[in-house]
Amino acid sequence: MRFLERAREARKVDLEAWESGLRPLALAAGAKALSTLLEPVGQGRREEPVVCKCGASMESQGLRPKELLTILGPVTYTRSMFQCPSCGATRFPGDEELDIVGTSRSPGLRRMMARAGSQTTFKEASQDLAVYAELRVSPKDVERVAEGIGEELEAWSAREREAWIRDDRPVPLKKTIPVLYIGYDGTGVPMMPQAVAGRKGKQADGSAKTREAKLGCVFTQTTASPEGFPVRDPDSTSFVGQIESAEEFGWRIYAEAVRRGLEAAQQVVILGDGAEWIRGIAEMHFPRATHIVDLYHAREHVSHLCKLLFGPNEKQVEQYRLRWWDTLDAGAVEKILHAACRHLPADASQLKTARRELAYLDKNKDRMRYAQFRARGFFVGSGVVEAGCKTIVGLRLKRSGMEWSLRGANAILSLRCASLSGRIVDYWEDRAA
Repeated sequence: MRFLERAREARKVDLEAWESGLRPLALAAGAKALSTLLEPVGQGRREEPVVCKCGASMESQGLRPKELLTILGPVTYTRSMFQCPSCGATRFPGDEELDIVGTSRSPGLRRMMARAGSQTTFKEASQDLAVYAELRVSPKDVERVAEGIGEELEAWSAREREAWIRDDRPVPLKKTIPVLYIGYDGTGVPMMPQAVAGRKGKQADGSAKTREAKLGCVFTQTTASPEGFPVRDPDSTSFVGQIESAEEFGWRIYAEAVRRGLEAAQQVVILGDGAEWIRGIAEMHFPRATHIVDLYHAREHVSHLCKLLFGPNEKQVEQYRLRWWDTLDAGAVEKILHAACRHLPADASQLKTARRELAYLDKNKDRMRYAQFRARGFFVGSGVVEAGCKTIVGLRLKRSGMEWSLRGANAILSLRCASLSGRIVDYWEDRAA
């Protein structure tokens, strides 16, 4: 009331000052109301005994207060404590009911901190929470909560994956999917020295500064544009990603494809850059799928081959590049291979590299029948997963000066993939169930 009286008496209208002044008052009133709601939780006589993990009945040790930070501000909460006379372990049933075991942050606040920490640096996230929500949490606290939630999210995802792989699933999808696309790629993440110790890399001394984060996406296509180009179904893209072996990631992307309706798909298309591990996953988990090497990557290999064969004659390099790109678009890779073999360089180093490029084209020629793929109405580029690598991995994990632990990087990857896939709500609902 005093604030309102002073505001009325002010000679000048200052809307920003008014709203800034009223917000903490509104939050304080909300915190007081929340404190009232929490009073009976976790206290009083219990109908059933509290049992310890060791099997013994626990004894009440009276009430213990707990300072709880919520999205409305700090709240004092008092609850009963129980202790095991056998092993000495303690339990707070009220904390278990409220999902605040081992933490002084409410579920709502932890959710906000996890999202903020997954979107930008922990320092910026701390500052944003203070500006947007009047919440004072340190960057280290944001880091701890975000990575903790990310780990829990990954554990939840792992249980779900195992269920899909075991065939222990919900009611099968009845909707037929015309085309299901599966794309995956890898991108380096800067790591702390202990996370790359002993690993081979691209540094001058052969050491590594990064670890490869593998990212996969699944999306569907139902229609084409009036011009006949494929159109990705709106909001149909989901992502999975982690720093892990190709074998582990293979099961991850397979389970996601099953979850998204692999068995209901009339046609399945794998999009990738032709790397060995990408082909290996396709052959193991999606043997009946149509595998397409991303056209952009194929063109890069052809351009590099032209430079090896015809450089430093830039005019000739450009002439053959354009000609062979047209040949590539037609899916006639054999013509490129035949023509290139007549122009192999004499230099031993360039010859070795040129033969490596030729081997790449020859090995992937059946995955480069672009005219046939377009005739079937398929995408021939892996732009969706490459954009995901930039958005999910690059914008958060590859900023200047960053170095990650394996645990931290994977936790943030889990959060960002779930967020862009619209699965965060599923996680929190399952957690509350």
